[in-house]
Amino acid sequence: MNDRAALVTGANKGIGRHIAGQLAAEGFTVYVGARDADRGRRAVAEIGDRARLLVLDVTDPDGIARAAAQVDHLDVLVNNAGVNPSLAPPTESDAEEFRRAYETNVVGVLEVTNAFLPALRRSRHPRIVNISSGTSSLTWSTSPNPQFAPGRPGSAAYRAAKTALNALTLLYAQSLADEGFKVNALAPGLRATDLVPGVRDRGGDPAEGAEGAVRLALLPDDGPTGRFFSWDGTEVPW
Repeated sequence: MNDRAALVTGANKGIGRHIAGQLAAEGFTVYVGARDADRGRRAVAEIGDRARLLVLDVTDPDGIARAAAQVDHLDVLVNNAGVNPSLAPPTESDAEEFRRAYETNVVGVLEVTNAFLPALRRSRHPRIVNISSGTSSLTWSTSPNPQFAPGRPGSAAYRAAKTALNALTLLYAQSLADEGFKVNALAPGLRATDLVPGVRDRGGDPAEGAEGAVRLALLPDDGPTGRFFSWDGTEVPW
């Protein structure tokens, strides 16, 4: 089992950095996906011998292709890279904010996943984990939920893109089910990261959110697929 390999995008900081570290502790060789090589190298040094730098910008198709050419075998792909361009509701958002959110949070996941599918298909137990958000749940957006008050339409670009990511997760799970893939989405909870301005003082420990992603990465062959889970293992409604 020591030859297992994982790729985590956006892994040089925040939740992604903790996911990479926890997977390395589980015995994986972990490709630390990072847009900035220097930041990526620092994360690799912190994680240790099982970490490998993979320069990867999920909005750069040519760069994705170059990165995929360097990875022959992969057991786990964690699509963690994401952006929140604005805290504005849709009435105060512009098209560029939505384009940026969708380019990274949806199109980037599509292109990275498809580029690394050949490597994942060489695994006996391929797993894909897409880092979503509890704020993307349409059910939670219209009824009481554990993460935010219903009826508050802020971060419209981010939330709409993550809702689209949930749909993409389900469609990948259906497309790859016959090949033994497990494809799931994770809501890691509000964490002290740079994703949302002003939450560092009130967000939870990123390492705790990362544990949920690792749990989905280690699912047994009879585990769920095409589902949406919170960091603590409970299921999130679409």
